[in-house]
Amino acid sequence: MSTPEQAGRPGAPDAPTTPGWRPLHAGKVRQLYTAHDDPSLLLLVASDRISAFDHVLATPIPDKGALLTALSLWWFEQLEDWGLVRHHVVGAGPEHGVPRQVAGRAMVVRRLDMLPVECIARGYLTGSGLAEYRATGSLAGAELPPGLQDGDQLRAPLFTPTTKAAVGLHDEPVNEAGVAALVGAERGAQLREVTVQLYARAAAVTAERGVLLADTKVEFGLDPDGDPDDPASLVLGDELLTPDSSRFWPADAWRPGRAQPSFDKQYVRDWLTSPASGWSRASSEPPPLLPEEVVERTRDRYVEAFERITGRRWH
Repeated sequence: MSTPEQAGRPGAPDAPTTPGWRPLHAGKVRQLYTAHDDPSLLLLVASDRISAFDHVLATPIPDKGALLTALSLWWFEQLEDWGLVRHHVVGAGPEHGVPRQVAGRAMVVRRLDMLPVECIARGYLTGSGLAEYRATGSLAGAELPPGLQDGDQLRAPLFTPTTKAAVGLHDEPVNEAGVAALVGAERGAQLREVTVQLYARAAAVTAERGVLLADTKVEFGLDPDGDPDDPASLVLGDELLTPDSSRFWPADAWRPGRAQPSFDKQYVRDWLTSPASGWSRASSEPPPLLPEEVVERTRDRYVEAFERITGRRWH
């Protein structure tokens, strides 16, 4: 997994006690622990924290950590049948060393040498991709047709990587030459190919369930015991295809030309930027506490995403 500098904070105030594991560092939502007796293993714990606009909000979303973990694990299971790339998950049960204190929202993973690139694939034009297109007429160096609107489907999925920023800072777009400078030309080409193929496979799965996968972010590392120049040493890490790392839209409500309804934290973003919050993104003050209604509706969206995509009922 990532180094402490990449992850940001050395710990989180709500980090749970985890017998057999020592706190290592924390990101916006997840805490990372190292095993006392096996340095090759890490414990990845998802909290109920939620972030927006590069702020970690003070109000948690109940069950969010468990929902993210369960959905990630479901996708990692699908990945094993796709043959695209290996993943870092060892297991998520007590037999794998997950302490009862974090059962249901943690998984044991293999330690990786993480690559300094956020790998993003986009199949639809929205968010920062839309902003880049409106400013330049292109996206990640690819010229796009004029007149595209918010929510339009792209002719083919695009690889739009960014740098990895510490907590509180913003990831910056990077082109293929920039990726090559960071990881090498061959590895950069592999990241592009695997990311786009993974997106395409996942988008086909969600489409069958009435959900559009607008875009997704994945992270990769190298097997520390492998040859760093061997393509087979690439391993998928972090989370996979959750509402925190992806935009999921209900297919029956898709209408290009406007912001799309989504199964993610967009409801939180929309409230924060509305007059009702009394907060501005330009403010030096942290975002306010979320109202109960916003918390409930956001949780409902995470639950619906899990149930629609996996076909399983959330307990």
